[in-house]
Amino acid sequence: MIHKKILSEIPLYYGEIKMPEGFQIEKDELVKNILLSKYYEDIKYPFSITYDKLNTYVLDFIKVEHNMNLVSKKSYGDFFEKNEISKPKLEINLNDLRNSPDLVLLYGVEIDPKTCEIIIYYDDNRRKGKTYTYLLENNKFIMFPASQLYYINNNKNSFLNFVQIITYEYI
Repeated sequence: MIHKKILSEIPLYYGEIKMPEGFQIEKDELVKNILLSKYYEDIKYPFSITYDKLNTYVLDFIKVEHNMNLVSKKSYGDFFEKNEISKPKLEINLNDLRNSPDLVLLYGVEIDPKTCEIIIYYDDNRRKGKTYTYLLENNKFIMFPASQLYYINNNKNSFLNFVQIITYEYI
């Protein structure tokens, strides 16, 4: 008899944020917070009711649908100009793994249609440096392990693309 045990996997969670009627996410408020925190170094990303709605939705649904208890660690936003490609990002600190997040979520706040790609690097045993591409759209998200290197590719966008980033820790 041959047995199988999976030692590691790289889960990706993605979908659309479907808020109940009357609880919609006000994109303008998230865009304002992203702009303020990016332009002024002394202003930390502010707490807002809109951000709390988004975060609560993610925490509640990941608990119900995947039985994962998470708590948010850090939140910030970023915006990208036409054809801008971000530097490769790694949300964990390799020198301080104990205090690093477990998961990272990227949420499309205001995205020019079909212009914003999230490229995630991963290894598949001896096949190293493989990539997975996710097309980020308005009100859609992708969440994956914070140990995965990724970058954001903006291609032919006419307007700024705004992305909300939230890191999470298992509890």
